[in-house]
Amino acid sequence: MPAYKRILLKLSGEALMGDDAYGINRATIVRMVQEVREVTQMGIEVAVVIGGGNIFRGVAGGSVGMDRATADYMGMLATVMNSLALADTMRQEGMTARVMSAIAIEQVVEPYVRPKALQYLEEGKVVVFAAGTGNPFFTTDTAAALRGAEIGAEIVLKATKVDGVYTADPKKDPEAKRYARISFDEAITRNLQVMDGAAFALCRDQKLPIKVFSIFKPGALKRVVQGEDEGTLVHV
Repeated sequence: MPAYKRILLKLSGEALMGDDAYGINRATIVRMVQEVREVTQMGIEVAVVIGGGNIFRGVAGGSVGMDRATADYMGMLATVMNSLALADTMRQEGMTARVMSAIAIEQVVEPYVRPKALQYLEEGKVVVFAAGTGNPFFTTDTAAALRGAEIGAEIVLKATKVDGVYTADPKKDPEAKRYARISFDEAITRNLQVMDGAAFALCRDQKLPIKVFSIFKPGALKRVVQGEDEGTLVHV
């Protein structure tokens, strides 16, 4: 039995690169979509927020010295490209996905309208939220926290390269231990970089738990939604 009815999955753009230097690795995006499909087949409503680092960091050299707001808008457009790729891969895998953008590009994707997003979720469609919050100076982590709170998700699942939050960097410190669960206050006190500050504060204030897990671990997403000991749960 799944432990959650509705989840918000936060994917980093870098996760789509696989072993490539930038862009979208076909095998990687297909594997991720298959993991999401497995979860939707359990009857779980899934919304996704994706970053743009795989595209925008590829052109980041040109953004040096650029106005921060302009660079952030470029990053938002990168997330739209990733969202379209994700939705198209879902279509090929027999799923129905809808991309909703926080900035208006109506020839390409529909605008984000909360009641419409809720309707899609209730119909069993995967909703992919593109363009972050639609505002510069906010990360896609903040967009994940914001959309998660807006749609009434029971948990934000932050998919990363590491399988949870550790006492130290596990690559540098072999003695590092993974936390099975940790409170928001403890994570702040220990300065554990779970999410950026604005996203973290929003989740804490809304009592919206965060689960940090590795998207590169086969079956990890399914184990997380079944409530198994996978990753790290950050809670109030």
